[in-house]
Amino acid sequence: MSKYCLTVTCTSTRGVVAAIAGYLAQNGCNITDSSQFDDVQTGGFFMRVSFTSEEGKDLAFLSKGFEETAKAFNMVSKFHDEAEKMKVIIMVSRFGHCLNDLLYRWRIGALPIDIVAVISNHMDYQKVVVNHDIPFHCIKVTKENKPEAEAAQMRIVEDSGAELIVLARYMQVLSDAMCKKMSGRIINIHHSFLPSFKGANPYKQAFERGVKLIGATSHYVTADLDEGPIIEQDTIRVTHAQSPDDYVSLGRDVESQVLARAIHAHIHHRVFLNGNKTVVFPASPGSHASERMG
Repeated sequence: MSKYCLTVTCTSTRGVVAAIAGYLAQNGCNITDSSQFDDVQTGGFFMRVSFTSEEGKDLAFLSKGFEETAKAFNMVSKFHDEAEKMKVIIMVSRFGHCLNDLLYRWRIGALPIDIVAVISNHMDYQKVVVNHDIPFHCIKVTKENKPEAEAAQMRIVEDSGAELIVLARYMQVLSDAMCKKMSGRIINIHHSFLPSFKGANPYKQAFERGVKLIGATSHYVTADLDEGPIIEQDTIRVTHAQSPDDYVSLGRDVESQVLARAIHAHIHHRVFLNGNKTVVFPASPGSHASERMG
């Protein structure tokens, strides 16, 4: 049986859950996992439903038939095939820990994505990427050529059909135009527990403040630097005896895990934008399973 999911955003109102469940049941679908959230501050309603189509009805049929229900509740809704892998481009500079972690998770099937390209402004990871049979593009970026460089990057995005860009420690600030064009489709890993310690050297800032916890934040990229809606965060404890370099080393594992979790949530359609924040539902049973052990 085909496994699908339905995502819904609308104004919270009586009967919306019943309408969704009723439609799926009437069309031979069995709900296997469901999450919902009512934002009492804004009146927004968010829902994600995983289900199997026991009578073999496909996405096109189900989506078309749902239009009347969606219109009645003024829903923004979409059906997704859970077997379909999202096309992803990874962008990286000279810190390779997140890239290598993502490649490993991708290789064993723990992160079910289709990596269609890796873009870098340096050649450091060209061999690693090519050895995984993934196209590698080195596009140098300077103040003088930034518009041309981003145009080249966007051509790769469009030619490959990429649906998501992952900034795996890509140390360049994207233009407002690129951020707006790919709104909600660029995920960054920031080596700090935002909203504190923004910018290029947060570990040094954290060291100078004598913090006892350092962390990492994965968020959607917006035109406002390090201000995008947060998807995932985590921390690790440090002491007064550790140096800024220790902070950097200790932070690598946290960054890699936080970025992978954020991507996992996005590709499984568990993240909903809610103003400047996000609603992130728990993973469905079985969605963390790997195809291989190594």
